[in-house]
Amino acid sequence: MSVLPLVFTSGWASGINAYAVVLLLGVFGATGISDEVPASMQRTDVLVVAGVLFLCEAVADKIPYVDSLWDSVHTVIRPIAGAVVAALLAGQSGSLPELAAGAVGGSTALMSHLVKAGTRMAVNTSPEPFSNIAVSTAEDLGVAGIITFAIFHPLAAAIIAATLLVLGIVILAFLASRIRRFLRRRAQRREEKRLAGTRSHWPPG
Repeated sequence: MSVLPLVFTSGWASGINAYAVVLLLGVFGATGISDEVPASMQRTDVLVVAGVLFLCEAVADKIPYVDSLWDSVHTVIRPIAGAVVAALLAGQSGSLPELAAGAVGGSTALMSHLVKAGTRMAVNTSPEPFSNIAVSTAEDLGVAGIITFAIFHPLAAAIIAATLLVLGIVILAFLASRIRRFLRRRAQRREEKRLAGTRSHWPPG
């Protein structure tokens, strides 16, 4: 499939910021920069919704702990978005190539999402918020850059995306201990809140 490199790259990017992928591809298609983008992604309502959700993510993704909550909610959304975008890029409704593209896009999005979510948990172990802002900004710029690059050089972009995915998995393995500490602290805070709530309902004396 000649569209497979773009499918893989869009899947990787969707796992990080699915709304940015839909918005960028839609704009590239609507402006005539690319003829690979289906008309359904170029619709004004799709672009408006994707733009609003992108702005919401741009804010939530830079706030400590809120970013991890946002990632949890998007554990299902991002892989589905990656699969849908990939299937639309493949075209030929109901065809085997479309189904294969959807599987590639969805699975790649899931892997990159898990890397992103795990990395954010590790970043949240630091007390200051600036690392969250820096990482989020780098992710946004990375998605924008690689999707733009993929429109003109899909194979090279797919190689870069694959390399970044592998590097992300390796880095995540090194950060595993910090992530476990983050999860333990979060569970401890929840237990403390639960105990505090229980004590507040006890009768005085």
